[in-house]
Amino acid sequence: MRSLNLHLKVLITLLVTLGVLITAYQIFILGIPVTEDETDDLWNIDAKVEFQASPREPVKLQMFVPPLNQDYVSLNESFISNNYGVSVNRVDGNRRVTWSARRANGKQTLYYRLVLTKRYSGEQAPAKGPIFRDSIAVEGPEKIAAEALLAPIRQHSADVETFISETIKRVNNANDDNVKLLLGGDASTVNKAKVVELLLSIAHVPMERVHTIRLQAEVAQSPELWLRSFNGQKWLYFNPESGEQGLPADRLVWWIGDEELVNLEGGRQAQVSFSLNNSEMNAIRLAKLTDENTDASFLEYSLYGLPLQTQQTFMIMVMIPIGVLVILILRNLGGLQTLGTFTPVLIALAFRETQLGFGIFLFTVITALGLSLRSYLEHLKLQMLPRLSVVLTFVVVLIAAISLFSHKLGLERGLSVALFPMVILTMTIERLSITWEERGGGHAFKVAIGTLFAATVAHLLMMVPELVYFVFTFPAILLILVGFMLAMGRYRGYRLTELFRFKAFLKD
Repeated sequence: MRSLNLHLKVLITLLVTLGVLITAYQIFILGIPVTEDETDDLWNIDAKVEFQASPREPVKLQMFVPPLNQDYVSLNESFISNNYGVSVNRVDGNRRVTWSARRANGKQTLYYRLVLTKRYSGEQAPAKGPIFRDSIAVEGPEKIAAEALLAPIRQHSADVETFISETIKRVNNANDDNVKLLLGGDASTVNKAKVVELLLSIAHVPMERVHTIRLQAEVAQSPELWLRSFNGQKWLYFNPESGEQGLPADRLVWWIGDEELVNLEGGRQAQVSFSLNNSEMNAIRLAKLTDENTDASFLEYSLYGLPLQTQQTFMIMVMIPIGVLVILILRNLGGLQTLGTFTPVLIALAFRETQLGFGIFLFTVITALGLSLRSYLEHLKLQMLPRLSVVLTFVVVLIAAISLFSHKLGLERGLSVALFPMVILTMTIERLSITWEERGGGHAFKVAIGTLFAATVAHLLMMVPELVYFVFTFPAILLILVGFMLAMGRYRGYRLTELFRFKAFLKD
């Protein structure tokens, strides 16, 4: 017996632990939303390109577009143009779209549209980048100024990150004569980036320019320049104006390098304007979309990977253990008398078709009539099997009659009785008839009321949308329920109804 108790405790612990670990992994590692109402942001980005085409010349316009290998994942990408050929190529870690046409006249407008989200983008590949670069050639006063700036930078830095930050801060010191000489009177961000690159190259520290877009809705904007360098393990991003390290979460890298955003042949006055807007989408639906568009295996072993019709079936099936748990608690702890464990759960499932109020009415009427017929047939001294056969046939006829009259009276709700699982209803009448035969009408009535009450409670709990979503999304929670059911299987204490029955005895 002691060995059996230990075996049961170990089994319960394993089941509960496994259920908790799998559910926690889905929530905290995979990031699956806990509630169905949770939404994620969608960003819609439009890049509008306008230019004047030169007459009688072929037009070729190239524009950088996001590389789509960062923290964001694309849900839809489209290139909108009229009579232009479109191709996308990868160049030095960037993506570039090319619009081309044999002839074009007057003002031209092209669009690039991108829909993306940050969530469920999958694991990123290990970062790779250069850790050494050759020095940029510099002579004369510029060389002396650069060396003068580098001396204190080396003194006040300890690694690549602090070296770059200190360099940017020094270049942004407008009162330093060496900085003024190197800037040559041009204090623009682009020119400051060139001076930073010069100083870093002398120290053999590689640096790249990164052009970003701020994810901010309804705000006109243009690409914002950032700098980045590889420290051997990851990319370090820096603000060229302040030296602040770390790319903000609302920045989308559009392209990398020194080239301009747009390169136009066969035209002039090319301008690009960006417009962004933000929307929300159900987190699970969004996860399914991203799973289809990326290599992420977020839903690979999830019930959401099943066909839609099969999903609807499983949404009902996974709630059956919840109903069973309710009946188990009502019977083993509450002492409620029902027609077994599964009959109330099946009746609760039947209420899904008829709705609760109408289902209780149908259950009561049909069961009462069926038992009344059974009582009448008892006077005919029939054997049990022929008697039950007549009762079941009567139930079928009664269901058909209710459906017919409901239709004639325009009560469409009554038509749902045809969907009421006939097997469940007839099985209930059969079991009540046997109970009546063996233990009397009073006990059968008590059991019927208990069964109907348990079915109602189970139905109400099984129909809670938040619970249905949670169990369907995290089915490992059923392992925890199994552990609880096993624990209740060894309960030998008083039931709630027995406490009321023996209340006087306990006082004595």
